[in-house]
Amino acid sequence: MTEVTRKTGEPPLINGWIPYLGKALIFRKDAFKFLLDQQKKLGDIFTVHIAGRYITFIMDPFQYVYVIRNSKQLEFHEFANKMASKTFDYPALSKGKFPDLKENLHRIYQYLQGKPLDIISDHMMKNLQDIFEWKCSQATDWETEKMYKFCCSVMFEASFVTLYGRVPAADGHKVISEIRDKFIKFDASFPYLAANIPIELLGATKKVRKELIHHFLLQNMTKWLGGSKVVQARQDIFEKYELLGDYDKAAHHFAFLWASVGNTIPATFWAMYYLLRHPEALAAVRDEIDHLLQSTGQKRGPTYNIHLTREQLDNLVYLESALNESLRMCSSSMNIRISQEDFVLKLEGNQEVVLRKGDWIALYPQILHMDPEVYEDPKEYKFDRYIENGKKKTTFYKAGRKLKYFLMPFGSGISMCPGRFLAMNEMKMFLFILLSHFDVELAENKAVRLDNSRMGLGILLPDVDIAFRYKLRSLRN
Repeated sequence: MTEVTRKTGEPPLINGWIPYLGKALIFRKDAFKFLLDQQKKLGDIFTVHIAGRYITFIMDPFQYVYVIRNSKQLEFHEFANKMASKTFDYPALSKGKFPDLKENLHRIYQYLQGKPLDIISDHMMKNLQDIFEWKCSQATDWETEKMYKFCCSVMFEASFVTLYGRVPAADGHKVISEIRDKFIKFDASFPYLAANIPIELLGATKKVRKELIHHFLLQNMTKWLGGSKVVQARQDIFEKYELLGDYDKAAHHFAFLWASVGNTIPATFWAMYYLLRHPEALAAVRDEIDHLLQSTGQKRGPTYNIHLTREQLDNLVYLESALNESLRMCSSSMNIRISQEDFVLKLEGNQEVVLRKGDWIALYPQILHMDPEVYEDPKEYKFDRYIENGKKKTTFYKAGRKLKYFLMPFGSGISMCPGRFLAMNEMKMFLFILLSHFDVELAENKAVRLDNSRMGLGILLPDVDIAFRYKLRSLRN
């Protein structure tokens, strides 16, 4: 690729010496370190040439708001739709072929907020309890399992049943386990698909994806019992588009499943792992849970049905703080916008950035999450970091100034995850049931680190799994 001449007002360019790839390899190896190094050299705004794209990074969190609010010139959905249609094998949501489909699907996210969120959360709580009871009620003595595998098994099945309904076959658990195993295989290739690597180069991934999509064909989904309103509403919309084939509709349903669990499963693992690594955190969260059950007159144990209102869940400040702290440490999403025209982005302090049509702008919140000026000892897990005087702490500062954005695991602005409220509820409920019903502890003493292969794509996975033990808690303690 030929050297691009910089215009006046354009940020400094880091080009790399390999044609086309630019800095792609070094960025992929450790984006966090690479970006920090460039910030030290070049300041808070610079452009990096990565695999044929010119990406301008805005590193100062006080400037985030200027990117986020310019949603007309700096678009996200077109990029996301292109990537998703390629990754999940459905046709691009073009206005000509599928008028208003994108807008209609977006409108459905109202089912993941307010009163409808309460309904779906109640179903999730019941399904989680059923799965824990089925899986763990015999654990009168210590049972040992691998933690990531355990989180994956419970969260995948609970999410699947809550969203799509129960598989009525006698071996319903087995059917969902088979779908989950295929899902894990597909998910391992997700970073490569997101990086635009052709699926034909990824071994069995194409075959696995096809098999997964076939599970969501209408003749299979109609057999499932008690699905959610959000999935039913999506089905109703797809039926209105004659040009959308049966396979295309099924591919959309599969994409929705991935969006529902792809990040929630590793986030649940990290929340559980950090609690078990820090006994004082585990004790504080468990005390809070036990206190809530006592104060509401609910009994704990696999045979009792626990019901939590949204308000009760929201008031578990130690649980929420511990969860937020693990999200701070394990999330690595890149918030991308694409310039729709040549334009000048105006920033705080009379700064301006000249952008060309098609340029990418990126925020990389992991830099903010690990900033020692915002978070003291950022590499340390502090379960009560988001609590102040017994209440939720929402004020964080940098250079003496209050930050509007300080924790961004779910993206920002127009690209913010529409399922974030449900995801938080699901993770809280998983931990609530686990800690109210069971004694849990790590069964091996080894460090689990972040696997950086998903840098920029959401929640990082662990580099290894780790064994833990659990048994039913005595109802007296």
